[in-house]
Amino acid sequence: MQNSKQRVEQSIRSLASLGKIDARTQFGGYSLAVNKVVFAVIAEGELYLRACEQIQPYIIEGSMAPLIFNKRGMPISLAYYHVNEALWQQPEKLLLLSQGALKHAQREGKTRRLNLRVKDLPNMCVRLEMLLRQVGICSVKMLRETGARRSWLKLKAVNKNIGINTLFALEGAISGYHRAALPVAIQEELRDWFNHANNGAGKREHSELE
Repeated sequence: MQNSKQRVEQSIRSLASLGKIDARTQFGGYSLAVNKVVFAVIAEGELYLRACEQIQPYIIEGSMAPLIFNKRGMPISLAYYHVNEALWQQPEKLLLLSQGALKHAQREGKTRRLNLRVKDLPNMCVRLEMLLRQVGICSVKMLRETGARRSWLKLKAVNKNIGINTLFALEGAISGYHRAALPVAIQEELRDWFNHANNGAGKREHSELE
């Protein structure tokens, strides 16, 4: 068994034709991704490919075992399957299976994006999704087009208890940040705007945005 860093280097060399492969630490191992689409993971020095149609025959015959992840002492089988030494000795076949795993992951990602709801964005929940719907913001596309500030003004108009944390949450949902991880410059800009909005400037800006 190789260590995980060596296996990462070997995987990147062997699968280079897939594109630029980025390796990031994840769950004590590494994830491998092309253009931010994860198609494989490395755990305890072993490579596991994401499940796809090309891998199914190997799963059925038992030559590719699933990755087992222990969560609170309970073993959970993940949809990633082990690349054994026999496959490493067949670089063309390994590349073909990896291409299948990447394409399947890309299709899944596209489907998720098409079906994405407001509640699925960072910081969002069903309650906030319902509140936004009440003010006419019914989709992720509409939220992004409306923007965090105008969306907040619409919410504030019907709910006086809406505060700055909701503004941060909306901005994070649109830009892909957890609200606590928003860049400091953006937080300060939003805080200044929030203070002006609460001091009466918000009414003027609201009319200009409408």
